[in-house]
Amino acid sequence: MIERKALIFNVQKYNMYDGPGVRTLVFFKGCPLRCGWCSNPEGQLRAFQILYKKDNCVNRGACVAVCPAGVHAMDPATGRHAIRPDAECIGCRKCETACTASALAVSGERKTISELLAVIEEDRLFYETSGGGVTLGGGEALAQPEAALSLLTACRQRGIHTALETCGYARPEVLDRAAAVTDLFLYDVKHMDPERHLELTGARNETILGNLASLLENRKNVRIRVPLLKGLNDDDANIEAMCRYLAPFKGGMNCKGVDLLPYHKLGVNKYGQLGMEYSLPGDYRLAEADLERIEGRISGHGIPVAIIRH
Repeated sequence: MIERKALIFNVQKYNMYDGPGVRTLVFFKGCPLRCGWCSNPEGQLRAFQILYKKDNCVNRGACVAVCPAGVHAMDPATGRHAIRPDAECIGCRKCETACTASALAVSGERKTISELLAVIEEDRLFYETSGGGVTLGGGEALAQPEAALSLLTACRQRGIHTALETCGYARPEVLDRAAAVTDLFLYDVKHMDPERHLELTGARNETILGNLASLLENRKNVRIRVPLLKGLNDDDANIEAMCRYLAPFKGGMNCKGVDLLPYHKLGVNKYGQLGMEYSLPGDYRLAEADLERIEGRISGHGIPVAIIRH
């Protein structure tokens, strides 16, 4: 029997931000949304990608000679290295190895569930002593539903606490299956207005909010996560709309409250390396007074709230 594989782009150990205790965070490639502030742009596509640091490149063409897919080329007009947009990286990493200037990195690696479990199991002692476990993120783990569900199931069977970071934009039946093997959902709420959500992320939010209500109504443990960007979703009307939405569930033990995630520019440099444009060139950071205002408004509704600073 062929074992299922996941396409991932990172495994981060000793994570303290994404769920309780010490955690191992597995980043899945692929996401149905296109949030302008995304700090993991290499997680958006479910494909191998080349990150190219142009300033490091010495333009000797070693990568061109070893690439079997023709992704790399030397521009005859300038004599400089170029990434061919019409070629598809196959993830062999030969270019990465050949480049002595550390100008190239391949994002994406296929790992079997057993291989991922072996890495996760290395820190079982930390999970047991801290109340931690494994968190699936991305990208969006549910963009690879069968692989994500297989890994969650395997961790649950081994007594490892499971958490799932999700944008919620998934088929309800997929989310239902995930709920059976997930101890905690870290669930993004980016904007309450469907049209504004479409402008900011490329998709409306009816499915997202419907899935969130289903989880809460079925007593699944959920912690809401709100990325905050000045002038985009920090207004009182949007925060009030979210609080009203959560009001019927705030008394339940399974509604774990809200994490506020202030805007940051971590990951911005990766856009240029991927040949992508960062669509939010301005400064969307909130002042401390603004964060305290939002925190106070949410807590005033009797909803537990915390500001998460990286």
